[in-house]
Amino acid sequence: MSEDKSRFVVSADWVEKQLGAPEFKIVDAAWYLPAQKRNGAAEYAAGHIPGAVFFDQDAIADHSSGLPHTLPSPEFFATEVGKLGISDTDTIVVYDGPGIFTAPRVWWMFRIMGAEKVYVLDGGLDGWKAAGRPLETDLPEPKPATFRTRFNRDRVASFEAMREIVATGSRQIADARSAGRFAATEPEPREGMRSGHMPGARSLPSGSFSASGHFKSLSELRQTIADAGVDLSKPVVTSCGSGITAAIITLALESLDHKDNKLYDGSWSEWGGRSDTPVETGPAGPGKV
Repeated sequence: MSEDKSRFVVSADWVEKQLGAPEFKIVDAAWYLPAQKRNGAAEYAAGHIPGAVFFDQDAIADHSSGLPHTLPSPEFFATEVGKLGISDTDTIVVYDGPGIFTAPRVWWMFRIMGAEKVYVLDGGLDGWKAAGRPLETDLPEPKPATFRTRFNRDRVASFEAMREIVATGSRQIADARSAGRFAATEPEPREGMRSGHMPGARSLPSGSFSASGHFKSLSELRQTIADAGVDLSKPVVTSCGSGITAAIITLALESLDHKDNKLYDGSWSEWGGRSDTPVETGPAGPGKV
């Protein structure tokens, strides 16, 4: 692997060589917004990487939160991924359709739940298919496994924590939504929700970290983050629309050895969906740090 590439992102060549190896697990984590007109479960059934299991981000979630695909309890997570045949000691590769879109969220989930050998497939399933690599349509029947959780609660920011962060500026806020949603020049995809951003937030659109589904080099990631006004020597909390693409920024931060970062799981679905939270509009600028 190149020294200028993330240690958490693996190539299709490497993955194809590992297929069928013991304790090597492939996870399809594709999820889409309605506007994308794609269905992750349907695409999985139509053809997936051999041996891959489907991780439903809406099902393996906390359904009591009132928010979309909230992080589940460690106990529920362990039960569900155990049914998928995944152990915390396995080598786990997560992929999505386009590449570097929704897979980082599940990569993050596995890591904060205690798995250590977790990676994201560069190029996604779209790239895998374009290269003519093998696919299967058979639905696997994995042997149940035991996933022993070691939940790192410190990596998750609650709504109460975000109120304090916004009030005190104790952490930099990195927002993965589009620049238009951040600035309130385009609407949120969820009906009735305000556009704009949390006071003090910086705009780091999730698409700026990859090109054609491939994660950018470490030097490019570092420049992207610096250009947005985020200081890698200081604490960061990542956010997005519903907690999924925020993990792309988290992946970039971790790839650059940034350790003091959290992900705001409720993200804009929670903050923007309330009437008692402060919201700013317009692009982030020197006067809005």
